[in-house]
Parts: sequence; C-alpha cells; structure tokens
Amino acid sequence: MQQKTPFYITTAIAYASRKPHIGNCYDIVLADMIARYKRMTGYDVFFMTGSDEHGQKIEDIAKEQGISPQEYVDGVAALIKEQWDCLNTTYDKFIRTTDADHESVVQKIFKKLYEQGDIYKSEYEGKYCIPCESFFTSSQLVDGKCPDCGREVTDAKEEAYFLRLSKYQDQLAAYYEENPDFFRPLSRKAEMVNNFLKPGLSDLCVSRSSFKWGVPVEFDDRHVIYVWIDALSNYITGLGYDPDGSSERFEKFWPANLHVIGKDIVRFHTIYWPIILMALGLPLPKQVLGHPWLLSGEDKMSKSRGNVLYADALVKRFGTDAVRYYLLSEMPYGNDGTITYESFITKFNADLANTLGNLVNRSIAMTNKYFGGTVHAPAEITEELDKELYQVAADTLASYTALMEDYRNADAAEAIMTLAKRCNKYIDETAPWVLAKSEEDKPRLETVLYNLLECIRMLGVMLTPFIPSACASIAAQLQIHEDAATLESLSTRTASFSVGEASPLFQRIDAAKMLAEIEAEQAAAIAAAEAEEKAAQNVAFLPEIAYDEFTKVDLRVAKITACEPIKKAKKLLKLTLDDGSGTPRTVASGIAKYYTPDELIGRSVILVANLKPAVLCGVESCGMILAADALKEDGSEDVRVLFVDGLKPGSTIR
Repeated sequence: MQQKTPFYITTAIAYASRKPHIGNCYDIVLADMIARYKRMTGYDVFFMTGSDEHGQKIEDIAKEQGISPQEYVDGVAALIKEQWDCLNTTYDKFIRTTDADHESVVQKIFKKLYEQGDIYKSEYEGKYCIPCESFFTSSQLVDGKCPDCGREVTDAKEEAYFLRLSKYQDQLAAYYEENPDFFRPLSRKAEMVNNFLKPGLSDLCVSRSSFKWGVPVEFDDRHVIYVWIDALSNYITGLGYDPDGSSERFEKFWPANLHVIGKDIVRFHTIYWPIILMALGLPLPKQVLGHPWLLSGEDKMSKSRGNVLYADALVKRFGTDAVRYYLLSEMPYGNDGTITYESFITKFNADLANTLGNLVNRSIAMTNKYFGGTVHAPAEITEELDKELYQVAADTLASYTALMEDYRNADAAEAIMTLAKRCNKYIDETAPWVLAKSEEDKPRLETVLYNLLECIRMLGVMLTPFIPSACASIAAQLQIHEDAATLESLSTRTASFSVGEASPLFQRIDAAKMLAEIEAEQAAAIAAAEAEEKAAQNVAFLPEIAYDEFTKVDLRVAKITACEPIKKAKKLLKLTLDDGSGTPRTVASGIAKYYTPDELIGRSVILVANLKPAVLCGVESCGMILAADALKEDGSEDVRVLFVDGLKPGSTIR
C-alpha cells in the first residue's frame, strides 16, 4: 500500500479571554474544510487547533472574578471546544498553552535562543495595549490609541528580554522572494514588506515582568515568557518538538503545510514566527493563509456594539451544516464577509433548500415512483442535452478542484451551486413527469433520472468538506458506499443506482415568521437586561434615622499598615490599622475575594471606629471599614473599598 503524503494544517489558537463569537469560528471551519478536502484527495492529515491561555488580560479578568487564572482559562477553553465541536470540526489535537509539556518545551526554546545570543535582556519603554498584548511607539498610535484594535493604551516601562528580529531581516526577505506561495492571498506579502521589512525590523519584546500569569523564564523567574514565543510555539510543541530530541510525529509533519489565521495576525505569523524558527534552525511553514473578517452587518463583532452572534445559538436555530455552508460560501477570498439573520435565511433558502435540497428530494422521489428505486446507466450518451449536462459537470469538477487547491472556498461553493441549478433546469427541460406517461419514453426517463442521480453523487462528494452531514445523507439516500464518495471515484460513472427513501435535506424557512421570532427574542432579552440593570440601581434604603443618631457613628481615616489572610476563613482578611490613636487596631474584613494583601497595605480607608468589637474566626475585630457593594456588567457581585489616600490617620469623617 502506497504511503500517504503528510499534510499538517493549523488554526490560530483562540485567546481564552471569553467565549468565541461566530466571526472567531471562521478559522476552525475553514481549516476543517481544507482538512476534509485533503483527506478526500488522499493525504495523511494532521489538523491542530487550541487555546492561548496566558497574559495580563486573563490575569486581570480572573482577579476581577475572584478566581485563579487557571480556573478561569479552564472554563473558557471548555467553551472554545464546545463551539468547535458544535460545528462538526475534525481536529486531531486541541492544544492548550497551559499544558505541562507545552510549557516545558517553551522554556527550553527560550533558554536555547538566549544561550545562542538571539535573545538578550534590556529595558522597554513605550505604549502597551492589554487586549492586543502589544507594545507600540507613540508614532505608531492612531489618535493616541492602539493601531490594531482602537482601544486605550497605557505607558509601560520595564525590564524585558528581546528577540533579535533585526539579525534575521535579510534572511526573511530572501525567503519571501524564494517562496512566492508563502503568502495567501499574495496581497498580504506587500503589507508585510512595505509596512515592516522596508522600514526595518525592531527587536521584539519576548518577556514581561509586570504580571505573573505566564510561563516563567527558567533562569530568571521574575520574567514570564511573552505571547509571541509561548503561543506561536504551539505549532511545533503540539507535534512533539523538543530541542533535546523531537518525536516521530514532528519529524513526519513539520514543516506545516498551512497556517490558517485571521488577517489581523499575519505579521506575527509571517515575521515573528519565521524568525523564531530560523533561530531554532527549523524549516519554515510552507504557506500562511490570512483570511478576512466576518462582520456583523457592516461592523466587526464586539460585545460593546451588541452585535455578537455565537455558533451554538446559530446551530440550534439553523443546524450545523447550514452554519458551515454560510461561513464557507459567504466569505470572499480577499475581502471581509458579512452575516445578518436576513442574509443567512436568504442564502439558506436559495442554495440549500431550493437548489440542492429540492433537487435531491424530487430526483430520488421520482426514481422510487417510476422505477421502484433502481435505474441503470445508459450504454452511451446520445442526447445533446445530456452531453451538455455532463460537460457542465466535468467543468465544475475541474473548476472546483482548482479553486479548492487555492483555498477559494466561496468560489468553489458557487461553482457547485451552478451545477445544481443546471440540474434543476435539466429537470424542467426533460419533464420526467411527462415522459412517465408513455411506456415508449420509459428508457429515456430512466436515462434522465440516472443522469440526475450521477450529478447528485458528484454534488455530494464536492460538498462534503462544506456540509458533511447533509452529504452523508445524500450518500445514504443514493445507497452508495463511502468508497464511491471520493474525488477519485468521480473519474468513472456509477453502473446503477438503487436509492433509498427520499428524505428532505433542508426545510425551507419562512423568513418573515423567523425574523419576527428573532426580533421578539432580542426585544425580550433587552427588556430583561434593562430590568436587571434597573433592579440593581433601585437600591432599597433602610428606615430613616434622626441626625443625632447618625452623629453617634464615629467615622475616621485609618491607614492599613499590615494585612494577611485569616486561616479557615476564605472571605476574611485581617487588617492592622493606624487610626491616629497611637495603638494599632485590628479589623477583620470580608474582602478577600476582591483584594490581595499587597493591594491594601499602605492605603487609607474610612473606619467605623466605635463599632462594638466582635470575634470572627478567632480574630477580635474592632471596627469596620467602608466599601461599596455593586454589580458588574455580567451581573456578578463586586465590592470596592472606599480609599481616602493622602489624609492623615485619625482625621474625622463628617
């Protein structure tokens, strides 16, 4: 048996800060379509995806929620997998950057690059965007904000390690010229050359010391390894790369045939990543496909815009294949695509229900009705109409293959639907229901139905990477073995068909009815959110008290001089306060979920100084500090201590 050619394909690993929306899912669906196509054409495919789980943003979110970063990313990684799985994607491995084996090899990679002089220690000063985890100079900002995402940036100055990008600039430029197919689309090359290579590459910051949630630098634990080496290295660590000796899988599948990524991270995959590989002495990926974005209407999806759609919700409403088909057929090769409920329903009805579904259903139904489910191939094709149909089919197959090899999936889908439309026209032209009225026309009727079923078989094979479940149903209704559902099988015609019962592939959607239902659901969701917000703001006040009763409360400024957790009390912190009296005061406060001791020491707070002492978990608490009790945007509880820094301890509050 001939050994299959390896094909290694990856997606960008999803950042584990939140549940991915439908736009984030295009990566995985596109890569899955390519992986399925390559398997169908005889390749030994290894398909990897995963989650990027380190960084300051995740550390900050976890802190806000009062849980550890690991707990937080465990939950989000599960959400990412749920979205990938509901879209019927066939990845072979889901790697997490918190996997112990990944972290270990990342440390070895960093150390190797440092020891050979490709990484050095210096100091960084500039502007930092937390969501993008990127540093910028002032000149790179757009209107004073991040040039990539448009958010606010912060001043950052810290000791850091740097990767010598400048050392490899000429080598990278030469690789671009020697490998013209490296970029897909080719226009991405001009962006990288004109915007980055020609101005000259600056060395890249590859460690951080201002946060702790990351892979520690093995020889300098004050630093964590920054995202570019940590996350990008997943493409080799997931295969089993190790500087001390790599696995058979790595030797088999590296270099990657294709990295599938969004256009916003092309720079990282075509500049930073190749240079890391050059420094490691490893071959570079063969191609990087930087696809466009899927927009919600005219805008990029974001929670702040309220236009986020999620894959699982769309699948629940329309089905997995319908969601896959929309993504793969609606996204142009080089330009951004859009998604709205209106456009989704229109494409669903036009392509899946009317064109494909109707063709399959009535062709199989007529085969059962007129021939008991079995038709045979004609000895030869004599009718001009039949010759034309088969020519369209042959042209479609050739076009489809070329387009799929070039990752032009939307164009490939259009070509397939053109053949399906031609088949529907063929039904109208041959009018099988008229032929069925005459016994003399039965041979012609059998040929017509055979021709339709053979074209449907071709459609089912070509559409398999797009809508695998529906195509499995087509194969089942045609009662053909999976061996007859490959591209290679389309080189010869089937001798006969014995079909099963006709089963609708896609039910036409009543657009007006469904859009009204969606609008009602959205209105109800908005009303519920507004009611929740109103309820949170509608604070219930305690009974009125007289002024002289209020003056009995002694409020004073106190400075926190020491702070520590209280054993066996997860919610409590033990505060030692300077209240201006000269005698330290102890207060037990239930704020451990919201603050660490380091955040409180040295801060000044408002103390209820004459509160009757109480013993809490073995600690005598002599007073209380003031804090605000509020709700976050997601509805979870939040507590903020009222700080009065700068005021002298003992100052009265009135």
